[in-house]
Amino acid sequence: MKVAIATVQVPFIRGGAEIHAQMLLDALRARGYEADIITIPFKWYPAKTLIDGMVLSQLVDLTEVNGQKIDLLIGTKFPAYYISHPNKVLWLLHQHRQAYELWNTGHGDLHNMESGPEVRQLIIENDNIHLREAKKIFTISTTVTDRLMRYNGIESTPLYPPPMNLEKLEPNNIDDYIFYPSRIDSIKRQLLLVKALKYCKSPVKVVLAGSGDPRYIEQIRKIVREDGTESKLEMLGFISEEEKIRLYSNCLSVYFGPHQEDYGYVTLEAFFSGKSVITHEDSGGPLEFVNNSNGFILNTDPKEIAETIDILYDNKEKARQLGENGSKLMKKLNISWDYVIERLIG
Repeated sequence: MKVAIATVQVPFIRGGAEIHAQMLLDALRARGYEADIITIPFKWYPAKTLIDGMVLSQLVDLTEVNGQKIDLLIGTKFPAYYISHPNKVLWLLHQHRQAYELWNTGHGDLHNMESGPEVRQLIIENDNIHLREAKKIFTISTTVTDRLMRYNGIESTPLYPPPMNLEKLEPNNIDDYIFYPSRIDSIKRQLLLVKALKYCKSPVKVVLAGSGDPRYIEQIRKIVREDGTESKLEMLGFISEEEKIRLYSNCLSVYFGPHQEDYGYVTLEAFFSGKSVITHEDSGGPLEFVNNSNGFILNTDPKEIAETIDILYDNKEKARQLGENGSKLMKKLNISWDYVIERLIG
């Protein structure tokens, strides 16, 4: 059986979406399917460039290759899910968020672009047409499912993807640092955690891993210089999977404070590593897993973040128990590739 995974990628940038597609590919091949990833280059500016991508996707023919039928198309991202196929299944990471929940917010940009409103309307109209062409629609989270219903009136089913290197994630020590691995960007809100260091009474440290927006990185560095907390912050940049696994296994807790995250592998990676998660009331995807038995759901006040971190620092046994509860939740939810492939193919 030939399975095509349709996605898009900003050239030279590899993040969660690319990892997601690769893991799906590996899982399909491991189970005997002949699978491949078909990637369309993506550019979101100027606004009219989005129309080019939408047209391009509709012109792509993935019904056959070298005279052999492609049996199933799995679409994951805008506008690759516009590709037509008689047996199309969607597993949505998200739509073009700037046209939906990020429209007219500080985290969006389409509303500021020339022809932005017109392009937004075209995106919504085309989503309403081409998403409904699919035989089945899954999403990576209840958060994405709720958005799809709220903005497009389209039903879908959440299907949680497992994190990378699931079998290698495990708890080890409870050390003196809060770990946050993620793309460094304003929507991920590392600044909230960094600002909290000023108010921490404990000698806790923060370890950030990931690359991203140089302007935002400089903001972070400026804050710690002004607050006198430079010695408490370690910014590692891009790290290997082995190093990430080690940092998860030994941290005090994991902070994951994005704004309206679609899903967030960080939450699952933390729980599989036996660590609690600190997140926020508006963080989206993490709220599907985090509760007061395995972590903390806070407002965005750095002082409250600091108080929570101090609680964990002063009570390592509490930190350990919260992490164990998160690990138990992962086992209960049966988040596995066997289940994912069964739903997508069946």
